[in-house]
Amino acid sequence: MSATDFLNDLNHQYLAIHRRKEDLFWETYMGTSDDHEGSAAAQTQWTHFLSDASHIAEVKAQIEMAQHIADQKEQQATVQGLQGWLAMFQAHAIESPEAKALKNDLIQFEADFFERKQHLAMYYTDEQGQRQEASLPSLRAAIHTNNHESVRRSAHQALLDVEQWLLGNGFLELVKLRNRFARSLGYANFFDYSVEKTEHMTCEQLFAILDDFEQRTREHHLHSLAVLKEQKGDQALSGHNLVYSFSGDVMRELDPYVPFSQSLRRWVESFSRLGIDYSGAELTLDLLDRKGKYQNGFCHGPIPSFYDGGKWVAAKVNFTSNAKPDQVGSGYSGINTLFHEGGHAAHFANVKMNAPCFAQEFAPTSMAYAETQSMFCDSLLGDADWLKQYAKDSHGHVVPDRVIQAMIQSRQPFKAYEERSILLVPYFERALYQLSDDQLSAERVLQLARDTERSILGIACSPRPLLAIPHLLSDESACSYQGYLLAHMAVYQTRAYFTEQFGYLTNNPHIGPMLAASYWNAGNSVSLNECLKKLTGQPFSAKYLADECNLSIDQAWQAEQQKMQALQSRKLMPVQSLNASIRVVDGKQVLASNQQSDEQLCEQFEAYITRNYGR
Repeated sequence: MSATDFLNDLNHQYLAIHRRKEDLFWETYMGTSDDHEGSAAAQTQWTHFLSDASHIAEVKAQIEMAQHIADQKEQQATVQGLQGWLAMFQAHAIESPEAKALKNDLIQFEADFFERKQHLAMYYTDEQGQRQEASLPSLRAAIHTNNHESVRRSAHQALLDVEQWLLGNGFLELVKLRNRFARSLGYANFFDYSVEKTEHMTCEQLFAILDDFEQRTREHHLHSLAVLKEQKGDQALSGHNLVYSFSGDVMRELDPYVPFSQSLRRWVESFSRLGIDYSGAELTLDLLDRKGKYQNGFCHGPIPSFYDGGKWVAAKVNFTSNAKPDQVGSGYSGINTLFHEGGHAAHFANVKMNAPCFAQEFAPTSMAYAETQSMFCDSLLGDADWLKQYAKDSHGHVVPDRVIQAMIQSRQPFKAYEERSILLVPYFERALYQLSDDQLSAERVLQLARDTERSILGIACSPRPLLAIPHLLSDESACSYQGYLLAHMAVYQTRAYFTEQFGYLTNNPHIGPMLAASYWNAGNSVSLNECLKKLTGQPFSAKYLADECNLSIDQAWQAEQQKMQALQSRKLMPVQSLNASIRVVDGKQVLASNQQSDEQLCEQFEAYITRNYGR
């Protein structure tokens, strides 16, 4: 077998194994199948394939053989593909029998734990005093936007109850098992292992960046808390009141202008005008909240995009949100998730390499690199010119300037808080996984959560209590939350570059092609730092995000006024096809598709949401 044949065979082996794992993952996480045992078995097969250390020597030998291919173009392509596989196998290799056995135990434990968690019912008390079952997203929406303090308190207590359930039903055992697995590979603990695997840096290097950001934003954050306390009293800083205290009223004002029924249209129009092309991908979107469904948005690709012997294999991508269209605040949060996960899908649909290993969300793909793509897209939703273009009520009235100004007045002082809410998680997880097995008691871990929230957020308990964050439970997202903050740093560096080059972001047709060329096409063969250098000419920097957090209200409002003024002189580009086959589903039910056109997709979706939810 030639080295080129070996590469092609490896690509097809992986596709089959990966597809089975992803299909079962989607079905169980969407609650359309209870085959958790089959999903765990498929995950185990995928893990065994990637963790087989013998692949490393085998691929190295094939790379050596490929150096002798006479055709220079074939030689370069084959070596490139094999080097991608070498990086992937090196990121996942598990050599010792002990580590392999522990990994199997970990997969099975997580599958069982997830199944139990999936059946956990959460309740809060509504405005009429009635006990209502709710999902994590709807509880968070109630905490952020409900006018009744009793409802906000009840919803927050439901999240605290989730923490207690987790601590009594396996989370501590999961932490111990993860640590045992990491130690079998030579790491001090699971956090150190995950940081090196996902971000290719040591824990010390990571916290040099995080500590620097924490120090840059601490003073501004604490000052904002002090002002809020002076204006609204001590209770404003309680976990169930904080976000509502600084944003609840304005989010209710914004709500009529961002109905969820219009979110799909806004995504199609906005991404089209940015010049984003999905390269023929097949997209499946499951956007509505329902019982039994995983309670956090995510994007996975059952078929990674790549060139198979020169023939383009378009991606198949699934992404999800948990919208509850009849709940105040769900429209804006739902469209945020749609833009975020749609950004992931655009990235993974546009990796133009010659092996599927370059176009997936797992190591060696850096989480910070992957999240930069999605977070750049959802960052547009806070821009005044985007709101003026797309935020319209049912009568076609555009969101007023005063609402946008009120958003800035309420949220700009707490921009640092929002970023520190991300920063909070790695500080907690690092300390959690540094505890010995003897120290891992429910009381100790709960106290650690509250102490970390007090240290980083300056309040007694977070509006989103630490242990209620879904990312802590899943193997692929545990100990990787810092990737979101690193990504935000890269996002604001990217935004600054585009603004400097073109003066605007909303509807800028240059952005999609430039992101594809600099960030997407090469996949994980390049680092985030290399992407930033290619596009902006500068290495990774936390400065742009810190500067954004520390803007005064007047400075932020002046910048948004300039965006609105510039929008008036720009011609609105026509909407082009996203070049994707799109289905919107609710579990097994198909709600809308673009089989005929993107316009029909939007009309079918709007009709369904309006008919069933009224908005």
